[in-house]
Amino acid sequence: MLNFSRNKLVSIARKDEDTLLVHGILDDVIYGLEVDATVRISDMTFLSVNGKWNRYTTPECPKALPFLREATGFCINDKNITQKLQKTVGRKGCRHFATILIECCRSVKEAVRIIQWEAIKADHPNLTFEEFVNGEPREASYDSAEEKASPPHIEVREKTVRKDMPDARDSGGQDKTSGGFVIDLHTHTFPASPCSSVSEDDLITEAKRISLDGICLADHNYVWPVSRVEDLIQKHGFPVFRGNEVTTDQGHMLVFGLEKEIRSGGLVKIEELREAVEEADGFMIVAHPFRGFLTFGVGQLGLTVEKAMERPFFKYVDAIEVMNGKVTEKENGFASEVSAALGLPVTGGSDAHEVSEVGLYATRFPDSIKNENDLLNALKSGKGSPLAFRKEKTMV
Repeated sequence: MLNFSRNKLVSIARKDEDTLLVHGILDDVIYGLEVDATVRISDMTFLSVNGKWNRYTTPECPKALPFLREATGFCINDKNITQKLQKTVGRKGCRHFATILIECCRSVKEAVRIIQWEAIKADHPNLTFEEFVNGEPREASYDSAEEKASPPHIEVREKTVRKDMPDARDSGGQDKTSGGFVIDLHTHTFPASPCSSVSEDDLITEAKRISLDGICLADHNYVWPVSRVEDLIQKHGFPVFRGNEVTTDQGHMLVFGLEKEIRSGGLVKIEELREAVEEADGFMIVAHPFRGFLTFGVGQLGLTVEKAMERPFFKYVDAIEVMNGKVTEKENGFASEVSAALGLPVTGGSDAHEVSEVGLYATRFPDSIKNENDLLNALKSGKGSPLAFRKEKTMV
């Protein structure tokens, strides 16, 4: 059985009238780290941010700690706070610290809303938290005892299952496939991926809003049930595909077409995963193959394209992810050089754990993709082209 877990925990205490004490923990079988922060309630600003490692993998990890303090002065209510933390803490220091700090921000917002609700309740003692959040500052009441006893009306509709995905058309009925069919192949949802902080509904809604043609849910070591994905397709009228990011003894692998979960006594062996993918006639992509390798300079590691090509996992994969939203441009560029030298197909995906990250990178296929068989065939054709989708959209 796969021995892997990731836990995020945030606790908040009120130090005084205008200060919160925030403690966050991110812990899995590989990493263990903590952050401590103080936040001013009145303007939602970080007054201090510090952290510590409990477990880490390389001597470079502790070098991330000073970058935590650069978040001091950041406003949690800033609409770009996620991107700022990822850029300042995640890319300069460590993405794991950025992940737990982002979770701390969400928890602080909830804590402040509770504080505000409790203050308003002084004048509206029957105001529920739900009414407060929905902007209904009134005392809860019922017109009659009958109304109080009656359950809300629930509309039941007949369920129909579609074998094919909805057409890739915008609200005006214009076919968007003339420029290819663009899918974000790498996204994560909560709670299927505990490291994510966003629901599948929110990811799909954003993918549709920014005019992607489809989205793939590729959660960690999790196989999405067909029925659940079919429900999402019908609910949103948007193509949704299934993938799985499997943690192996040689890194993270995106697999497609694999219906069963691969279990092992420890990390999944890449040989075992490859055998299962071949048996299922699936497709396997190495995700972010050089994440963290180039953060402190390729010269320090002595890593060349020739040496990188010798990494054992390249013997087991069908393609390489060369555009990933969680690594640096240098690391993406290096992955592209290695893939060219190896002659392997390439893909792109956002690795989204937040709504704002959907479509940062994606993969364009030449033909429309209506179902998962089409997606498998498109991947196997080797004709997919990675692209910086959000950047291209802003330049149009």
